[in-house]
Amino acid sequence: MKVIYKIAKAELQVLFFSPVAWLVLVIFTFQSAIIYNDIFANLVRAQAMGRDLNSATLGVFSGMFGFYTGISKYLFLYIPLLTMGVMSREYNNGSIKLLFSSPVTSNQIILGKYLSLMIYGLVLTAITAIFALFAISTINHVDAPVVLSGLLGVYLLICGYAAIGLFMSSITSYTVVSAIGTLAILAFLGYISGVAQDVPLVRDITYWLSISGRTDTFFSGLLTVEDILYFLLVIGLFLGFAILRLQLNKQKTSWVMATGKYMAVFLAAALIGYISTRPKMMAVLDVTRNKTNTLSKNSQQVMAHLNDKLTINTFSNMLAQDNYLALPIGQKIDIDRFKRYLRFKPDIELNYYYYHHKADNPFLDKKYPGVPDAQRFDSLKRIYDWNFDAVPFEKLTKKADLASEDFQFVRELELGNGRKTFLRVYDDMMRYPSEAEITAAIKRLTMDLPVVGFLTGHAERSSTSMSDRSYKMFAQDKRFRYALINQGFDFQNVTLEQPIPDKIKILIIAEPRKPLTEAELALLQQYINKGGNLVISGEPDKVENINPVAGLVGVQFLPGLLVNPLPEFAPDLMMMRPDSNARKFSHYLEAQGKNNLPLTMPGAAGLSYTDMGYQVTTLFRSDSSSWNEMETTNFIDDSVICNPKAGEIQRSYPTVLALSRKVNGKEQKIMVTGDADWLSNGELSTRRPKVMSSNYSLINAAFFWLSDEEVPIDTRRDPSIDTSLSIGEKGWRVAAFTFKWIMPVLLIIGGLVIWIRRRGK
Repeated sequence: MKVIYKIAKAELQVLFFSPVAWLVLVIFTFQSAIIYNDIFANLVRAQAMGRDLNSATLGVFSGMFGFYTGISKYLFLYIPLLTMGVMSREYNNGSIKLLFSSPVTSNQIILGKYLSLMIYGLVLTAITAIFALFAISTINHVDAPVVLSGLLGVYLLICGYAAIGLFMSSITSYTVVSAIGTLAILAFLGYISGVAQDVPLVRDITYWLSISGRTDTFFSGLLTVEDILYFLLVIGLFLGFAILRLQLNKQKTSWVMATGKYMAVFLAAALIGYISTRPKMMAVLDVTRNKTNTLSKNSQQVMAHLNDKLTINTFSNMLAQDNYLALPIGQKIDIDRFKRYLRFKPDIELNYYYYHHKADNPFLDKKYPGVPDAQRFDSLKRIYDWNFDAVPFEKLTKKADLASEDFQFVRELELGNGRKTFLRVYDDMMRYPSEAEITAAIKRLTMDLPVVGFLTGHAERSSTSMSDRSYKMFAQDKRFRYALINQGFDFQNVTLEQPIPDKIKILIIAEPRKPLTEAELALLQQYINKGGNLVISGEPDKVENINPVAGLVGVQFLPGLLVNPLPEFAPDLMMMRPDSNARKFSHYLEAQGKNNLPLTMPGAAGLSYTDMGYQVTTLFRSDSSSWNEMETTNFIDDSVICNPKAGEIQRSYPTVLALSRKVNGKEQKIMVTGDADWLSNGELSTRRPKVMSSNYSLINAAFFWLSDEEVPIDTRRDPSIDTSLSIGEKGWRVAAFTFKWIMPVLLIIGGLVIWIRRRGK
């Protein structure tokens, strides 16, 4: 070890007596300051404007625009400048021959040189740490482990680059060639993740070899054995190559033997790396305060109940519009979407099936009218240069019934006991399912989730139609992320010709346009007496039909249409925000109230309640300036004026009531709304100027409550507490100037002093 230390000390003296090392430090510091100042200045401005800084620690250091991410993009430019002469210099001045003739081994030479580079890497990391320490001292309740894990990622990246540069320096006496070669290898390691991704075994190796994005987990506060081992293997691989290079220079060896030794080193590293990527070898430590890189507690509970083997079969129709979502070239990226679940169940099996079948794709229908499916696929295969085959769907019919999914991209989750469910993608910007949808699908397999019954037979709102009046969008629109069918609910139409089935846990009665008979009301009363949960919604123009239903639970729809004349809006548009009781009722309504978002009801009736043993909570009510309009119906040509003589009373009216009581040891839950349009396709799709409605807050709150908090899955974590800074605008201006100018100038002065002292000697 003494020899290694002596070589390292000598190399450090050479490094710091040269202007290149100091120039790198100065430029690195200046560039880091620019990146850091831009990020931190935004936080200071936001606080000055009175905004909360949500997860300020992660906001500063991680993510696409984080500080660590920013500096990691430029490190590859600095390291080759340092490493290009480490060994090339020995070749140029002939000192390599002295080293070869001395009792110093190749291992000691390379390790000594590399130790000096590691120490220089510590200096670069120390400069980064100055910015990190400033954040730790100025962000209130800073998530310090995240900052430290990011520093570890930066240092490992520097060490990895240094090992590659040292190897390139050992194979040539030309420093420029060494630097360019290092850049070439780094470019190769960034590009290789896309190589041979359609070849199963090779894809695992090339994807693992890629250095691109390897530090992102460190920056986000997640330490993984796979990523740490990756950097150690890369370091070991290229140091091994460098040692081999010196040994082969000492003694003559055939190119076959030399190539074999290099391949042996590479294959050993690749094998260890491949093993480390296996799910069963996965070991991680989430150092974030709120465990943002880990499944939420509710998702972990669902996974804990998953005792059978889980298989996820992905079916991609190459003739559908979404055929690009999981191509073989992107399979590894797609598998990573389930990585957090693999941590808790490593034996999850993921299979991919590519097929062709006619689907809703107007572009292909126009381009290839009347062309058979197989021929269409062959044309696409040639145009897009696909190196894989897709089978006719007929060969997959035994695996899944995809007709119900319109032959669109879909995954089928299957347990070892044969239970199956679909996991879909959605027509939004995100496309892929989030934790809430994935966990809801898995939960379907482990327990019987609530079945929602839609009452039919009286011209009620439909859950399967996309008409403006109907409810398909919030209930059963399979391509809409927040539809309840994608959040864990199942649906069934129900009639009152016979008793309501026991499996119906929530019954929806949505604006019956025809009255219920006495026999039907009796069956409905029977369901209520058994403790069934219920949603009742009606419209002001048909209160005579809905009141007999609502009356079974003590609620009445009051006569008249609620109006509240406001500029730019129809008088009958109720825009209501959750009050304190509503915000206590549900975290969904708490978030809605915090963001000051309204619930919109276009045409509502006020509600009243007669005590029938229920605990009643008013969730929403109209403004105190509203009244029940009894006369005016034409709001375009006529103006609305409150007329007490016509029975119109100006006051605040309840519009959403939540009722609960104990029945047979279980809490019965009933929600009544004075409007049926608020959750219709038309209203959920409506966009009004200056109004950002949040009707889905009440939908989620209602069904989360009605399902006894089973679904939708609650993926919340504790709120972040690093939401403010202890530094103001004036203090930041001083700090920003110090980072950007004082620190680089001090490094320049330090470099000049050492250079002058050396010349003096």
